[in-house]
Amino acid sequence: MCGICGIAARPGGPPVIPEILTSMCRTIIHRGPDDEGTHVEAGVGLGTRRLSIIDLKGGHQPLANEGLTIWATHNGEVYNFPELRSELEARGHVFRTRTDTEAVVHAYEEWGEDFVGRLRGMFATAIWDRPKKKLVIVRDRLGIKPLYYVLLGDGTLVFGSELKAIIVHPGVKRELEPRALDLFLTIEYIPAPWSIFKGIHKLPAGHILTYKDGAIEIRKYWDIEGGKDRTRPVTARELPGVMDELYALLKESVRLRLISDVPLGAFLSGGIDSSSIVGLMRELGASPLKTFSIGFKDQSYNELEHARRIAQRFETEHEEQIIEPKALELTETLIRHLDEPFGDFSIFPTYLISKMARAHVTVILSGDGGDEIFGGYEHYQAQKLARLPLAAPLGRAAGTFVRKLRPSAQKKGTWNKLRRYVQAFDNPSKMRHLRWMMFLAEKDKEKLYSDGLVRELGGIPDLADVEPFASLYGRLGNFDRTNGELYLDLKTYLVDDILVKVDRMSMAPSIEARVPLIDHKLVEFAFTLPGSVKLHGLETKWIFKKTMERLLPRETIYRKKEGFSIPIKHWLRTDLREMLLDHLSEKRIREEGLFEPAPVQAMIKTHLDGKENFSHQLWALLVFEIWKENYLIRTQ
Repeated sequence: MCGICGIAARPGGPPVIPEILTSMCRTIIHRGPDDEGTHVEAGVGLGTRRLSIIDLKGGHQPLANEGLTIWATHNGEVYNFPELRSELEARGHVFRTRTDTEAVVHAYEEWGEDFVGRLRGMFATAIWDRPKKKLVIVRDRLGIKPLYYVLLGDGTLVFGSELKAIIVHPGVKRELEPRALDLFLTIEYIPAPWSIFKGIHKLPAGHILTYKDGAIEIRKYWDIEGGKDRTRPVTARELPGVMDELYALLKESVRLRLISDVPLGAFLSGGIDSSSIVGLMRELGASPLKTFSIGFKDQSYNELEHARRIAQRFETEHEEQIIEPKALELTETLIRHLDEPFGDFSIFPTYLISKMARAHVTVILSGDGGDEIFGGYEHYQAQKLARLPLAAPLGRAAGTFVRKLRPSAQKKGTWNKLRRYVQAFDNPSKMRHLRWMMFLAEKDKEKLYSDGLVRELGGIPDLADVEPFASLYGRLGNFDRTNGELYLDLKTYLVDDILVKVDRMSMAPSIEARVPLIDHKLVEFAFTLPGSVKLHGLETKWIFKKTMERLLPRETIYRKKEGFSIPIKHWLRTDLREMLLDHLSEKRIREEGLFEPAPVQAMIKTHLDGKENFSHQLWALLVFEIWKENYLIRTQ
């Protein structure tokens, strides 16, 4: 696992300055605290910060072939590199190390840009082809590893694992991208290809970028194909065989991710996803098997007893902590690690458990991805219910009634879900399940956004009309309805929210997180199954749950999903209150000119008085203001 960065220049363009490349590397030292390397030659500079996982002594990067004509800087893990190495050695390639990076170098040398189709794993890799004077950058199929890039006006390409590596380049301008801001406030993350900085882009998952003579070309090399001819029907007679195949793929995926020259373990929340990973690790003979869990003193955010039960069942070396987070200090630290605004509250527990685990292991297996592959979220149920006759008009009619009532404390959880459901009908049906994942409807934006921001946006657009959603909507007809919802999340929410959270919060304390549930072969198999075996009636993840009955206790499989979050609504009223009032003050909002002060102040007062929960909206605005102060104001 590493952090990578680089600069490429067109012939006759400005030279690559080694000191700039070194400065870029130093910004991502947390991604690779063990080693630093750079390679500079005419037209290109490659940089690496290395977290040593495989071949601890021999894996220095950037790394070249024996002729020094192909150079690579590589972030991630290619799990099938031993098989690739054997095949390449049989074809005459000579290896000097035991690293997966060298297998990548020779694979490119042998197969050119088609090499990426042979890689199985998580990666963002840049390859300099000296004979062709071409830079090739690839990102893994699911987008587990990040990659940002910008093409400057003079034809120079600057890229890196994180935005902070790119913006230290003196030629890169820091300008706010209003479209990215609108996306962030709407869905709490910024989907590829956007970034919060104008002109800087994310390379989308499953894409390859080539740079030559000052120009770039981007093409897709992988996707879920869809189509009725690719979806298998599953009868009662066929079900056992399908579950056997699914179980075998899950087991193989975990096995591949156990390769490591350093200690590894697993996050364990006690839910079905993480419990399945731990159970399969035990079945595969992982030893020692270390597991990690955290809980909060607030019992409504504590799942330790469920994790403890699984740890005892599989006889793991279990570590757990009750956390009393320093909310103010954590908020400032984590926003700096994120580089761009990000609203998912679960960054806090993900960071805290990663920091805890880092004291014991360097590699961790995580259960992320199962909900997006097998249909684990409530919004899949909500969308299915919304398709029933009269659901929409009844939902809209109930909205006013539901908003006015104040439930008792015992009923708040259920009531909040009902209110969220009926509020979603404020958004048009073409939003599909996205309307249950939006935190600002158009009518809210009309009040919140200043006239200046609306002009910059060219009006307030529907989310469905903005990339990448507009293009993805055009493909949803290739899938049945449930698989279409899953595909949409796979290409947006999973890659740009869940995987961003896992990558940044694990890399912050320098730990490598591996995600077996989104191995691309497992994902491809899952999308051959009809949506009806994932969302079976209103039972979420049905095929996955039935499959794991052979490994896990039923109380783990079928217990109510609780999630992995924090008491942010309480923090905003207590620990973060002064920060909230300072950064979202009427004076500051008015001077900034992006938002109208009145609706912001109204949300603050209503939330602090305990009359309404505006934690999502206020947290997003607070995150943006802190980010702006750190990344824009201080640099101007």
